[in-house]
Amino acid sequence: MAQMTLHPDRLLPADPAARQVARRLYESVRDAPILSPHGHVPPAWIADDIPFTDPVSLLISPDHYITRLLHADGVALSDLGVPPGTPLPESAARAAWRIFCARWPLFAGTAMKYWMESVLVDVFGLAVRPSADTADALYDAIAERIADPPYRPRALMDRFDIAFLATTDDPCDDLDHHAKLAADPSFRHRVTPTFRPDRYLEPARPDWCDLTARLGAVAGVDTSTFAGWIEAMRVRREYFVRHGAVSSDHAHTDAATEPLPPHEAERAYADALTGDIEPARAKALQQTLLFEQARLATQDGLTMTLHPGVYRNHSTADFERFGPDVGADIPMGVEFTRSLHPLLEAFGEDPNFTLVLFTIDETVYSRELAPLAGFYPSVYYGAPWWFIDAPDAIRRFRAATTESAGFTRSSGFIDDTRAFLSIPARHDMARRLDAGFLAGLVADHRLAEDEALAALHQLTVANPRKVFHLDA
Repeated sequence: MAQMTLHPDRLLPADPAARQVARRLYESVRDAPILSPHGHVPPAWIADDIPFTDPVSLLISPDHYITRLLHADGVALSDLGVPPGTPLPESAARAAWRIFCARWPLFAGTAMKYWMESVLVDVFGLAVRPSADTADALYDAIAERIADPPYRPRALMDRFDIAFLATTDDPCDDLDHHAKLAADPSFRHRVTPTFRPDRYLEPARPDWCDLTARLGAVAGVDTSTFAGWIEAMRVRREYFVRHGAVSSDHAHTDAATEPLPPHEAERAYADALTGDIEPARAKALQQTLLFEQARLATQDGLTMTLHPGVYRNHSTADFERFGPDVGADIPMGVEFTRSLHPLLEAFGEDPNFTLVLFTIDETVYSRELAPLAGFYPSVYYGAPWWFIDAPDAIRRFRAATTESAGFTRSSGFIDDTRAFLSIPARHDMARRLDAGFLAGLVADHRLAEDEALAALHQLTVANPRKVFHLDA
């Protein structure tokens, strides 16, 4: 029966001299508390300390990295507990787990294999490699462990030392789970909401008028005018700030931010409320609404994170059956320099504005993101996410951004995950990779080791605390 082991030098440089340095650097941050400013763990899991029910709903169905590759191999998403949260009888959960284990070779060379091995070995103490022959034994072992109190969400928050965790939340959410956590004196972690208004900024959506009406009702503001929409957004953003939010999150197709003149914005907004607006006008209004989010950020101090460049829900059939976020999002090329010029002209040097730029288009790292972050005091370049939060891509990212923007203009690592147990695996991966990259600079005599040590602590602790105002 094949065994899994986690080599202590995994992801560290192969060169012996650099590896020695990397070991020392990594050891200095290995046990640092986890700061997770962007992710998708449901706050109810933690607020209500909900026990995990089975290995599939915990490890497979929430992780669309895994389900999408299984789907590519001909597995029906419905056989994997998709969409996440679908109740599965034990027989169906066991069958889904068998599918995953039998297709373990699909994940060779992927980040998913690295993360899952870390979870199985480090979290569950299981050293048996997934396969058709080991599936039931692994299922039984995981099911037995998650039935015990040490594997409930709050105990795992303690075990993983997650000091800060941000969730992703709709502007109309009541945030009751966050209020419950904040009021609990026995809970020593910080869990905050993130303001995610994307769908309220998309007038071309068929449900935009209904969403706008709901926004107004929840905010207690008349949203029949453009000014009313802005005021409703201001009210809801302030509500999130009162509940601990530190950032807003935006993920449109592109980064365009050219605003319409006020009188044209009013007319376009009125047209949108009729449900009959031309696509070009709808796009111009969306850009205007995004621009206004930046203006509001200069008032309330929420860090604005922007990660465009994804073709969402590429498979219409799967979207209609399962809803969004099931793995059918595909990367696209994206342009930042011209697109962000209007926004940065207006707010780029405002001391109360912070903008973090993410991309899954690697071609813009050195050409656009790093130069923008290397000039504007408000701009930071964000860590790789989605398809490129993986070892080799992170190495390319560091090499492409560091030479022009250094380490201080980086947001720090973002795990961006729904798979709760993968959080420590992903952060440990980033720490190892950054230690290895910095060790290479030491080996090249471009940094002294104490400088590399300081930079690693910036990336791991200081930068995320600064960029997301965690000490405010």
